[in-house]
Amino acid sequence: MNESQLLEIVTNYFKGKIFDNHKISSLTRHSKLKSYKINPIIVKYLSKILENDYSPIGIAKALYLPRILGTSINTSFGTRIQNMFVELNLAQGSLIKGMDIEFIDKKDNRKKWCQLKSGPNTINSEDVSPLLNKFTRVTNLARTNSINLNNSDLILGVLYGEESQLSQHYKKIDKQFPVIIGEEFWYRITGHSDFYSKLVSNLDIMILNLDTEDFVRKGYMALAKEIETSDLFNFK
Repeated sequence: MNESQLLEIVTNYFKGKIFDNHKISSLTRHSKLKSYKINPIIVKYLSKILENDYSPIGIAKALYLPRILGTSINTSFGTRIQNMFVELNLAQGSLIKGMDIEFIDKKDNRKKWCQLKSGPNTINSEDVSPLLNKFTRVTNLARTNSINLNNSDLILGVLYGEESQLSQHYKKIDKQFPVIIGEEFWYRITGHSDFYSKLVSNLDIMILNLDTEDFVRKGYMALAKEIETSDLFNFK
């Protein structure tokens, strides 16, 4: 598969599996009141600052907007990309506990065991030691089973961003195990040195031409109708 073909397939994957799925789940699952755990005090306050009123629309926006603009799509992003690498035969699901994928590194032609992270600031200080311990256990397991593996074969792959943007938490891990980010990571997994920058350009064009079908408004309006008749709220 040449670079242009792969770019088209990956761009379409983002559209169908990430963006379209986000729209569908926003209109089906997240527009239902039962999908929320509600703090009645906080949600009343959020309704007031959003709509200057305690109202079904205000409550709906307070619940719905953070979900679909934040947690919903960010949570699924990494998993979707992991699945994409496997489905496109760019990688395999890892058989080693703690690793997400395995692939042949197109830069050094060695097999890599990789845990995926989304971006350069997506781990906290408390994540560093567990990640290092996990990688160390994999190293010890490999030695026990006579697998030809060194520390540079265990990598943390960061899907977007640049090396200069990596947080200090990632830099601590990089002292022992390579943290490969953005352009370099996509090169190693696809074999095309400027694949990432071209993918970003393709995605920019695709996103600007998306038909959103006003799904954000449709979603919170559907939720507001359910809130209006719910016994959980009293708007009198």
